[in-house]
Amino acid sequence: MVTTQPVPHLILRTESGSRYLSLIGSNCWTFGRGDDNNFVLPDRWISRNHAMLQRVETGEFYLIDMGSRNGSFVNGRRVSVPVTLQNGDRLTFGQTDLDFYAPEIELQADPSSGGMDSQEFTATATLHVRRLISVLVVDIRNFTGMTRQIDESTLSEVIGTWFRCAGDIIREYGSWVDKYIGDAVMAVWIHGAQEVSPEEMIRITQALSALQKMTSHLHERYPLPFPLRIGAGLNTGYAMVGNTGTGDRPDYTALGDTVNAAFRLESSTKQIGVDVAFGETTYQYLEGAGLKAALFKQHTVVLKGFDIPTITYAGSFTDLDEFLRSAHFDAVENSVGNHQSH
Repeated sequence: MVTTQPVPHLILRTESGSRYLSLIGSNCWTFGRGDDNNFVLPDRWISRNHAMLQRVETGEFYLIDMGSRNGSFVNGRRVSVPVTLQNGDRLTFGQTDLDFYAPEIELQADPSSGGMDSQEFTATATLHVRRLISVLVVDIRNFTGMTRQIDESTLSEVIGTWFRCAGDIIREYGSWVDKYIGDAVMAVWIHGAQEVSPEEMIRITQALSALQKMTSHLHERYPLPFPLRIGAGLNTGYAMVGNTGTGDRPDYTALGDTVNAAFRLESSTKQIGVDVAFGETTYQYLEGAGLKAALFKQHTVVLKGFDIPTITYAGSFTDLDEFLRSAHFDAVENSVGNHQSH
């Protein structure tokens, strides 16, 4: 027997009364004055793209301010980085209040289910296809040091702007942000059944280069104590993925060692003293896309949670941009050659 409590939802408080906003059918909802948001809030104190609510595979909800001018607040406290929401929290955007409710959905074991618990049931229901993917994890360097040197209002605008711009860049290059985590984002590209094309690998590395350039210019917009930098881990392999969205808004998520290794590779860049670390399979595909062996050096690293040492190929954003210039040059040369042959 399965018993359910009310689904996760928001209650929008207005002068004319309360409005019920359901949080089902997706894993991501946006708030703002702009018509492109899931929830359009006609409050002049709210930014066009103000905030985002994201549900992760554990069932937790995160509130993320998207660089709004007047800030997002949870129970009266301004949000600077993504925060986990609790049932009953009060959200404030501008002069608009919303109450957040996420009662637990209890799945009691049915005799016919063979004792399957709720966690196994959810994993089976939503993560059901094994796909070849590339996972990119990007993290702001020395974020903690920056937080000690700027005020909370500026910090909120900076990190929110970075999240919003990162999302725009990643969408431009064919993916989506699967997770916003503190001062990091994770993006996933889903490939064909057997291999990754050179064009796909070039597009992913172009996204990474664009993320670095965007980050490095933020100090021109905000009074930061130093230019911001990022580090990145990029890993390619198989993972279980599933569509947890509905209709025309598919919402994929991925789990497994391929994803975990991408996070560990990003962490390893700090130990090695580089900007970018590629997994071994990623590097092989990049070689197929024209990456010269001299650009990225091989390292053996011990990744937390993995039993055996891992081979990674690591280097700088300068090395990455040199690869992209070379790939662009080769593409132009091939195009000219093909044109002349006709």
